[in-house]
Amino acid sequence: MSSYFTDLAQQYIDGEWRPGTGSWDIIDFNPYDGEKLASITIATVDEVDDAYQAAARAQKQWAATNPYARRAVFEKALRVIEEREQEITEVIIAELGGTHLKAGFELHLAKEFLREAIHLALRPEGKIIPSPVDGKENRVYRVPVGVVGVISPFNFPFLLSLKSVAPALALGNAVVLKPHQNTPICGGSLVAKILEESGLPAGLLNVVITDIAEIGDAFIEHPIPKVISFTGSDKVGRHVATVCAANFKRSVLELGGNSALVVLDDADIDYAVDAAVFSRYVHQGQVCMAANRVLVDRSVADEFTEKFVAKVRTLKVGDPSDPQTVIGPVINSSQADVLSATVEQAIAEGATALVHGTTTDNLVEPSVLTGLPADSALLKQEVFGPVAFLATFDGEAEAVRLVNDTPYGLSGAVHTGNIERGVNFAKQIDTGMFHVNDGTVHDEPIVPFGGEKNSGLGRLNGETMLDSFTTMKWISVQHGRSGFPF
Repeated sequence: MSSYFTDLAQQYIDGEWRPGTGSWDIIDFNPYDGEKLASITIATVDEVDDAYQAAARAQKQWAATNPYARRAVFEKALRVIEEREQEITEVIIAELGGTHLKAGFELHLAKEFLREAIHLALRPEGKIIPSPVDGKENRVYRVPVGVVGVISPFNFPFLLSLKSVAPALALGNAVVLKPHQNTPICGGSLVAKILEESGLPAGLLNVVITDIAEIGDAFIEHPIPKVISFTGSDKVGRHVATVCAANFKRSVLELGGNSALVVLDDADIDYAVDAAVFSRYVHQGQVCMAANRVLVDRSVADEFTEKFVAKVRTLKVGDPSDPQTVIGPVINSSQADVLSATVEQAIAEGATALVHGTTTDNLVEPSVLTGLPADSALLKQEVFGPVAFLATFDGEAEAVRLVNDTPYGLSGAVHTGNIERGVNFAKQIDTGMFHVNDGTVHDEPIVPFGGEKNSGLGRLNGETMLDSFTTMKWISVQHGRSGFPF
């Protein structure tokens, strides 16, 4: 594993591994024990330009490559990941504090998305559309956009980089990838290494490891990329969208959430407890779809709360390399500090801590809070960590109002003994995704993934990748002579 952090601690531009030329280094730390994993000299604006220029040079020939040949690269990449699954698991545990459970979840989905990319290479189809003009043939071609810029987050970096990179490449584009500073290997150079070994020609995927303190908006302002795919916070996403719009670029934004898991009066309580605990605490709650809020019908609230709290108290907190650990460290100390402050703010506002977790370095124990005032800002914002807010409601109408009372609209779930009641409830929620009798955290390769309101713009996965990473081109052919008025 250690060789990954030495060999891959570089920029990857035009098929070459090279150091950045910046004046300072990004230090990659293990969030659990503070071990220094890698030191990477950052990329400057010049390297960002080099990466985009390389992508532009390589893209035309790649777009003209037989899609069956493009497909073979991703078939090989899938085999490489399968062969190195244990090593990649160790890297995920070390770099982002993911547990064995989380690493397995991330790798399973990464392989599923690669399988979809294999099929996606053959998916673009053209059309012939009728014309009111005699002898005219209207052809509509679906063509690559050209170069795509991808910015990936720290929570599922390997998966969420591949999720945009692989489809964009499969559809004939070139890509420049900027991983999060906290996960430069999992989210950046590891992806490049796997695709390099899988036969991807030089220049088609470039990785720049850098920081906006060094490059500002150069990554998204650059004239070459036509699409920016960003996954991260809504605050940064709003800025990305603004810069893209000013530069006539398309942005695909997968942003934060404030999902609710709702327990109606006819729910299977034990099952709802299991779903809610997983939905809130998986990967330390550092998941955009996590259930920030657990809303329970007052008639079953006492039973649910007792069982929920009891299960939360059983969650093992500690070393993510221990297979028994459920909750490892959050990504860094600033995140840990924010979470501790959030719990204290809730208590100061009148909430009761049914479970009051302590914080030691980056290990944040789970907390369960109830009785937060209905107008508290904490109930409307994203909390990216193992802190659950429990609230009660009286009847479905109030539940719908509470779920929608947030600027976010990503995911959610409802538990009920009546499936159609659940579906009817889901239809009333302003989210891009909603689940009946399940958790809030789901992603599948062929279903449209994305949010409403402040949770994003556009969709990823399946057919929606065509909308994100290709464009339509109309070519008309006039058979015979056309008539002109003068």
